[in-house]
Amino acid sequence: MNEERKIMVEEVESVEKPKLAKVEDAVEEAPFVSSEVERPDDSEQGVSTALDTNGKAPPVMAPSPFEAESDSAKLSRKKDYLEGFLAQKPEEAPAGEVGGDVYEAVIDTLKSIFDPEIPVNIYDLGLIYGVEITPDNHAIVTMTLTTPHCPVAESMPGEIEMQVGSVPGVGHAEVNLVWDPPWDPGKMSDEAKLELGML
Repeated sequence: MNEERKIMVEEVESVEKPKLAKVEDAVEEAPFVSSEVERPDDSEQGVSTALDTNGKAPPVMAPSPFEAESDSAKLSRKKDYLEGFLAQKPEEAPAGEVGGDVYEAVIDTLKSIFDPEIPVNIYDLGLIYGVEITPDNHAIVTMTLTTPHCPVAESMPGEIEMQVGSVPGVGHAEVNLVWDPPWDPGKMSDEAKLELGML
């Protein structure tokens, strides 16, 4: 264990270039030649039979899944599997649910409000615990502050209520200030941590 590892270095003048692949070297599959002939008695039904060298019809066998299929055959039968998927239009989320217009507009508004002491918006700071949009388009925001002794503890909820209430589509805004669970830096988004030099 105490022996030092030695790295051997060998200097060479040049390295032989690897051989390039040539088209002629590729193995070409022999084309399949069918010996199908149409029997006179089956002409009306359109039935055809493959004859072997003795003139007898061999037993019909299903193709093996292990047989190689040529690229041209794959392309000729390949369908665009995304066609049906792309043809469907995504269902629009109701306005008050996550992804809905009103909900996203409220979130954007909350991201435009900054904590006066920290240069990060209150949403990325982790002060917003929840946003609920009722069927009547009333917005209920549950939030906290960094500390109960925060100098904006009285003014901040009123400002948020006013800003959220001005969002188009919101009938009434209500802000619930809670202290449980208490805020901690772990609630911040990665963007906020990066802004504050914590990452």
